[in-house]
Amino acid sequence: MALGFFCLALFLYLSLDPDSGYTSASAAASGEGVEITYGSAIKLMHEKTKFRLHSHDVPYGSGSGQQSVTGFPGVVDSNSYWIVKPVPGTSPKQGDAVKNGATIRLQHMKTRKWLHSHLHASPISGNLEVSCFGDDSNSDTGDHWKLIIEGSGKTWKQDQRVRLQHIDTSGYLHSHDKKYQRIAGGQQEVCGIREKRADNVWLAAEGVYLPLNESSK
Repeated sequence: MALGFFCLALFLYLSLDPDSGYTSASAAASGEGVEITYGSAIKLMHEKTKFRLHSHDVPYGSGSGQQSVTGFPGVVDSNSYWIVKPVPGTSPKQGDAVKNGATIRLQHMKTRKWLHSHLHASPISGNLEVSCFGDDSNSDTGDHWKLIIEGSGKTWKQDQRVRLQHIDTSGYLHSHDKKYQRIAGGQQEVCGIREKRADNVWLAAEGVYLPLNESSK
């Protein structure tokens, strides 16, 4: 496990934006109260089912035909890591705290595509489809999500319940116990839904977190 965290940290370090001025080593973390910073790679756990937000290089057979996004039951899977990024043209830098109400993007670490949503119907429930789209140089507003911290927290930490609301459709990132039989047997549907429900609460779980910049404290 320690070797896995080291390899992931090394990957993140080598993929940092050289113009950011960030040179500190990444730190593996799995515990309450750890600050989530831009550039960190995290797993998002669906609070109700405990499945992790997941993607893989398998397209939907309907809807957009884009790369599918699911809920994965296991903890140890490299396809469940997402890198927290700001939206283009905004001021946050790598290592800055992620503030309540911030608009962020989540980049799937393995395929480099962005967590995305639109008005296509999701395959099982017919809600808003959630997919992965684009690449390092191709991203649009369909990749933008608003971070909403439940409670009084001002910055995102591991022990906080959060919702992610899609900017273009107003849908909340949502999951439930409805599972796929074909494209990802045993994995559950992830979709968007416009109502606040218990099923659209997530928590940051395992991850490799860039140290917090002193200037953002």
